[in-house]
Amino acid sequence: MNARIRATMDKRARGEKGFTLIELLVVVIIIGILAAIAIPAFLKQREKAWAAQVVSDVKNSSTAAEAFATEHDGLYTGMTTALLTANGYNPTAGVTVTPTVGAGDKTYTLAGTSTKVAGTWTYDSVTGITTKTVAP
Repeated sequence: MNARIRATMDKRARGEKGFTLIELLVVVIIIGILAAIAIPAFLKQREKAWAAQVVSDVKNSSTAAEAFATEHDGLYTGMTTALLTANGYNPTAGVTVTPTVGAGDKTYTLAGTSTKVAGTWTYDSVTGITTKTVAP
């Protein structure tokens, strides 16, 4: 073993420079292992970002819904996505928010979905909480 190390050191001393095949293979294997760890984590972060887009749109549309009610005597009668947009809601591409007016036209729910991530996020005006429902 010492002879092999000595021979390698002698080659380098004579000016022969470069990496051995084994050294290159070890580096490639290490890069492969790091990529195998990093890629799934990266994909999970993308899903979280898409979900955050839906939650953001639902919250922004709830602000537009309150603006709509302010102009209609505190009632949500006839509220649609187009009317939410007219009241300041700016939808994100690929995200759909659907309003549903509750009994007595004094409450509403907003259901948000995305083309990029599974599930539906629902905002309830009574509780003020956004919840996620996973699609079957």
